[in-house]
Amino acid sequence: MAKFDLSTLVRPKIYSLEPYRCARDDFKEGILLDANENTHGPALSKASSLYQAFKDSELNRYPDPHQIDFKTLVAHFRNSEAQTPGALVNLTKDDKPLSAANMCLGVGSDESIDALIRTVCRPGIDSLIICPPTYGMYKISSQINDVEIVSVPLCLEDFEIDLPKIQETLASRGDSIKMILITTPGNPTGRLVSPAKLEKLLQWSLENWNGLVVADEAYIDFSDIGSSVSVLVNKYPNLVTFQTLSKSFGLAGIRLGITFASEELAGVLNALKAPYNISTLTSTIAQEALTPQSIAQMRSTVDIIKAQRSKLIQEFKEIDNFGKVIGGGLDSNFILVETLNNNGKPDSAFAKKVYENMAINKKTVVRYRGNELGCVGALRISIGTAEENKTLVENFKKTFAEFK
Repeated sequence: MAKFDLSTLVRPKIYSLEPYRCARDDFKEGILLDANENTHGPALSKASSLYQAFKDSELNRYPDPHQIDFKTLVAHFRNSEAQTPGALVNLTKDDKPLSAANMCLGVGSDESIDALIRTVCRPGIDSLIICPPTYGMYKISSQINDVEIVSVPLCLEDFEIDLPKIQETLASRGDSIKMILITTPGNPTGRLVSPAKLEKLLQWSLENWNGLVVADEAYIDFSDIGSSVSVLVNKYPNLVTFQTLSKSFGLAGIRLGITFASEELAGVLNALKAPYNISTLTSTIAQEALTPQSIAQMRSTVDIIKAQRSKLIQEFKEIDNFGKVIGGGLDSNFILVETLNNNGKPDSAFAKKVYENMAINKKTVVRYRGNELGCVGALRISIGTAEENKTLVENFKKTFAEFK
């Protein structure tokens, strides 16, 4: 098997791709008549609240194609975490810290996933590994790009990656497998994959396999501070990490995903992306989210969610039709809980009936996950506000009583 070599891993025409030259790459000031923008400004009623709110935002101009200011804020945020005492993933004085050059931005993580698959996987030829139970968009993106899926399930007792099985799979067919997609914390598992195990995989892969290890960290801020492996992309050029502002920062509506990679791979991804994929409004809000005050607000909200999660788990223990938190996953803003039938057994058919009754008759929507590997009888439940959780518990009790 070949050692890691990005120049041969990336599809040749993408590796040699020259980035699109944007209007603002050369000149940013003066009378700008080079991009066919509407120089009269947005066609919004000047009496409207929207116009008043955004009149100084230059929405008639194309947005910054590079977003260096935002990327620099992200780099500082994650580097600082990795230097926190007790961090699971440390930056030592010998490690090169993250910089803006290690990032590519996308319209949510889904665009980032699709871009990476297109970068290294040849349609109809190559394949990638997923570790079920896992995020459903991996399969969809793979199907769209005509890339075969190879499944190496998580260890179902604790939802850790099965490192020996991954190595065995790569040893037998590694030439066609271009990446491994791992959610950490997992979705739907809610459990952090051991950073130490990920490092073992990265170290082994560098010498034994020409492919990428991808850590999807959408829920990373619900784990202990310093759990992110994103800070290791300069140490391991075969590592890619996805993050988003949708979860802990509560900004799902602005659709912003972040890919962390080596400077070389980040450069390739930035050449591949659409030139103006991040809007001015998204950029403005995202930069505000990375100020010290906003990060403190995020941390406070995460603490509230964790407290509500603990309270909800305790209340579920008093309901006969709920079993355990499957796999013990407590590193996210949701729980994956076992639903028991009236005989006290995990039951996916029963869980689906409960899910449908709650959604249709109680207007309380959770997610049925009983059809996934290792998730018999599973419902995935997002942690709501205190009032929402109170209503949730009441409606579960009513629903279970109706099925007695």
